[in-house]
Amino acid sequence: MNALRTTFLMALLTVLLVLAGGAIGGRSGMTMALVMAALMNFVSYWFSDKIVLAMYGARGVTETDYPEFYGMVRQLAAQAAIPMPRVYIIQSETPNAFATGRNPEHAAVAATTGIMRILTRDELLGVMAHELSHVKHRDILISSVAATIAGAITYLAHMAQWAAIFGGGRDRDEEGGGTFGLIAMAIVAPIAAMLIQMAISRSREYEADRGGAEVAGNPLHLASALRKLQMANQQIPMHANEATAHMFIVNPLTGGGLMALFSTHPPLEERVRRLEEMAYGRRG
Repeated sequence: MNALRTTFLMALLTVLLVLAGGAIGGRSGMTMALVMAALMNFVSYWFSDKIVLAMYGARGVTETDYPEFYGMVRQLAAQAAIPMPRVYIIQSETPNAFATGRNPEHAAVAATTGIMRILTRDELLGVMAHELSHVKHRDILISSVAATIAGAITYLAHMAQWAAIFGGGRDRDEEGGGTFGLIAMAIVAPIAAMLIQMAISRSREYEADRGGAEVAGNPLHLASALRKLQMANQQIPMHANEATAHMFIVNPLTGGGLMALFSTHPPLEERVRRLEEMAYGRRG
């Protein structure tokens, strides 16, 4: 069900991109939007892992540096039947972790020093199993593509704003949407794109929770870890970039109320409930 939902949302995001291009320049605008998205996705596919690891000062480590943690990742990778990823450590008191890389053969997992300080071994096992589930199901690629397309739509919306201001909609051929279409696209498209991107991210988080719990063997360990991480991230917030927030196991950015609609992560209570259902075999 999550896979079908993700496919539908990705298709919806692509349609929105094409419509945004069409509102600006008709058929030529659609073509421009697709070409721009293709170029952005090319860069994201090949270089996003290097960019995000450098952004957070992640340092590659070996088994000699962190024998227990490195061995844990190796054990989980074998259980998940994926290649051993590169292992990175981030010097930060904020407890969090993420996975990156375009596919299981070129993946990396990163954890902060803070997460190793506050979690038990079983809880950390659950967290890293969650991250390796992202790797196995290529969620990093899916999320990166979604974020890239959403970014392209936002860029087109800014173009539409300027076109509307300077009367770009009046002289275009009938294929375009006119000034009214430009204004509507400039306002609606970025919000719709962000909501769809967030929905994709939340869907993949649920799936990674489920897959990680299966690999680690006990869903309650991950549930316990999530509670600790949520509380600790509120007490010791991370200076994270909004564009990469979806990668972490818990949202490093704070915000409630209306901002929950734009959250990259599902509600903690619902994640824990689903994990407890897995552990106790309850339904509904």
